[in-house]
Order: sequence, then structure tokens, then C-alpha cells
Amino acid sequence: MNTFIVAIPFFDSDMSVLAYRLNSRRGNSLIGMMVEEMSMSDAVMSPGLDLVKSLGVEPLTGGSPLFVDINEYQLLMRIPIVLDFPPDMFVCVLSKRLQTDDAVLDKCRELKELGFKIACDGMPDGLSKNPMFDFIDYIIVDIRDFSIDEKFIATIKAVAGLKQIVLSYIPDMATFDSLSGLPNTLYCGSFFNQPITKGASKISPIKINALTLLKRISGEDFDLGDIADTIGRDPSLSISLLRFINTVMPRKIESIRNAVAILGQKEVKRWATAAISIQLADDKPNEITKLSLIRARFAENLAGAFHMGVFAPSLFMMGLFSLLDVILERPMEEAVKEVALDDSVRAALVDKSGDLYKIMQFIHSYEHANWDEIAMQMVTHNLELEEVTTAFVDALVWYKALLDAIEVDEENPDAKES
Repeated sequence: MNTFIVAIPFFDSDMSVLAYRLNSRRGNSLIGMMVEEMSMSDAVMSPGLDLVKSLGVEPLTGGSPLFVDINEYQLLMRIPIVLDFPPDMFVCVLSKRLQTDDAVLDKCRELKELGFKIACDGMPDGLSKNPMFDFIDYIIVDIRDFSIDEKFIATIKAVAGLKQIVLSYIPDMATFDSLSGLPNTLYCGSFFNQPITKGASKISPIKINALTLLKRISGEDFDLGDIADTIGRDPSLSISLLRFINTVMPRKIESIRNAVAILGQKEVKRWATAAISIQLADDKPNEITKLSLIRARFAENLAGAFHMGVFAPSLFMMGLFSLLDVILERPMEEAVKEVALDDSVRAALVDKSGDLYKIMQFIHSYEHANWDEIAMQMVTHNLELEEVTTAFVDALVWYKALLDAIEVDEENPDAKES
């Protein structure tokens, strides 16, 4: 695959993820080294559309709508319709500079009649007087273009009475807090994974149980009987384990001890780290859990590309606990004391140093779609485009399969059955 791709989450004021926006770029169009001309094939079939066609929307969003940029050629050629994208899952993002002639308006009308939604990337000129206005469902506003003052907030409130607003490029929680609560508004940016500098003084009992189990499986060798007893005292983990083993090797299970014995140390440790991380983040936005797990798999997948295959398990743990400060509401230096992490993982998470940290830096740049920085790091570390893209796409697919196996339902835990 010759494409970089990432899905950026859109949050509501309660920090629930309601949608994602696809950000992609062809690998041969990075760091300003390529020809600017766009071929007709590239104009008609962008890298984002190409990957959505091959992957589907589900691995990218987990069932939420996906916002995808559509240029004038793709609109006129009815690409979302031709490619049979699901209208309830696919939002066409059009430039505010799009020519609003009859042909364009006719295609917008057809998309709307079929159930697609349309977003305008930027505040359209003339707002309600603009011919496109009647077809627009969302207006995406880059807050970097404005001063965040009373006038801006008043404008957003007025427009939000007509269309749903997406405020993008929100840099931190302070900015999010100042803007959250606006009517009919979604938010995106790097604010949701900001490090915690002040934390709660206590950790909930549920999290203490999960951390206790995590410490028990952290060593090279551990007693499976003790692990089975610990899991057996937690109904949620017991159900998760039984569903997991039924997915990977369907058979009748006599007891939790039997299930643990069948899986063995390696698979028990792999399941437990993922299941526990989900339980630890139970009271956090779902995106925190998703990002932690995808980072874990992505980091592990990149081990070979960075010639660090021997460190793959440590890279998995680094990614998995890269948001531990957010999950436990403590500074990272304090949070890592709650889990048994080796020195290399601790150096990457706390000191932002060491061999592992260069992969964490790479992942940060990738998930924020900083493609020029990614390209420079690829040159520095002699990485191949295809192995990087494959590593990330595999992480998306793995995350979806993992959740399907564990069957976590945070909204209705009483509905789980063994």
C-alpha cells in the first residue's frame, strides 16, 4: 500500500466519539519532493477512497460515521455512489471553494436523496445565501484561523442553530474546556490525550483489582493457578476470558482454571493485558481505550521495520500504557509505579528517552497526520512505506477483532452472559 492513513476522532462535549475524519496522503507526495500535477486517475480515486474501498468503514471507525474528503471530480463522477459506500456511515467533505454550478448542485442533491450527508470544510462564503448551504449538514471550522473570543463563540452559536459544527485543531484540554458545551457542536484535535499534571488521590477498587492481576502476569514466569483464582473473583474478567477462548479455540470449558491452562502463559498474558487495559479505562472515553490498544499493536508491528524485533513485547507494553496517566488520572511518573514495566518502557513513557521512544515519536506523528515529519523519520530510519502502512492497517483490523472477541459492552454490562 502506497498510502498513509489515519482516522481522527470527533468528540461531543461529554468526550464521546461520534465520528471520525479520514486523513490520508499518497506516499509519493511527501516532503515536497514530488511533482505537483495530479493525474486524472489520482483526481478520481484518492488514496483515502481507495483504502476505504478495500478496508471498509468499520475497521477505521468501529461503526461510527466517517468523514472523507471528496473533490470536484469525484463528486461529478458520483464516486461515493459508484463505490457503493454506505450512506449512513459516509460523510462527503467538500471544500468551501468548490464551484457551485448546476452540475455540482445536482450531484449534491442526488447524494442527499440517497441518504449521504455533506460537510463543508470551512465556513462557506455568504453562509445561508450560498447555493450549497441547503445541502450542507456539517461545517468544519479550523479554530487556528480565528481568535477564540466572545465574538467567535457567538458566531458559532448562531451557525450551530442551522448546521452542526465541527471545531477542529483543538490543541489542549484548556481550549476544549473553554469551548465545550456549545450547542450542536463536535470537537477534534490532540486535546483528548494530553498528559495529566494533577491527579486524584485514590484509585477505584476495580482498578486496584485490575492492577493487581497485571502485576502478577508481568514476570517472565507466573503461576497459572494463582492467575485463575484472581480472574475467578472478577465476573467481568471471567466472562471476557471465556468469550475470548471461545473465539480463538471453541471448546467446552469446565472452569476458569481449565481455560487458563488451555491458553497457557503467553496467550493468557496477551489476553489479560488487553482486557485489563479496557477495564482500567472503563470510566474514560472509548477513544482512550482504542488509542492505547492500536498504539500497542502498531508499535509491536513496527519492531521489525526499526530492526528492534527483540523488543516487540516491550513495544507492545509501551503503546498499551502510553495513556496510563490519563487512565489513572496521575502524572505518568506516578502512574507507571502502579504497574510492573521494564526500564526501557519506563524510560520511553516517563523520560521520553531510549531506543523505544523513537517508535513512540513516530506513532505520535502518524496518528496526528504529520506526514512531512513521518517522511523525514522514514528517511532517517530507512523505513519502507508499505511496511509502515501495513503495520498500521493491521493494528486497526486487530483492534476490531480483539473487541469482537472480548465483547466489551461498557454501556450495558448487565447484558453480558457467560
